[in-house]
Amino acid sequence: MANKFSKAVKTIYSLPEFTHSFLLTKMFCTMVKYANTSNVKLLEVSKNKVKLTVANKKKVQNHIGGIHAVCAALLAESATGIVFGMNVPDSHLPLLKSMTIDYQRRMQGALTAVAQLTDEQIAMITSEDKGDIEVAVSITDESGQQPIECTMNWAWVAKKR
Repeated sequence: MANKFSKAVKTIYSLPEFTHSFLLTKMFCTMVKYANTSNVKLLEVSKNKVKLTVANKKKVQNHIGGIHAVCAALLAESATGIVFGMNVPDSHLPLLKSMTIDYQRRMQGALTAVAQLTDEQIAMITSEDKGDIEVAVSITDESGQQPIECTMNWAWVAKKR
């Protein structure tokens, strides 16, 4: 079952490949203004997987030159929210229920987030009137390590009419 967001993504993927990342990023950043402020870049979007990145630029750095903790949290929330949002029917509202972030070590360079849903999770989202699921997300830095561990719990409920 496609929703408006997934249809827009499908339209973007019908265009020349060199435009995909730019147009996906532009579409997302018009909806989530703070992602635009932090220069979040969408690399890949599908119903099962989303990949985002943020460069280690001055405007997102903390006092020691790494990406700020809040920017890393934004990346995790955005990745999980997009993959979740690709599957929530238009008749329902996606809601972030909780997020847990454990900072393991200093972040080095750019960050990349990959969020994924299983086919079983997608079936649950599209068939049940309300519920919640944990969306898996992996955040890696330029060293290839995972400087943070995240748990994002997303819920969906029917819109009030």
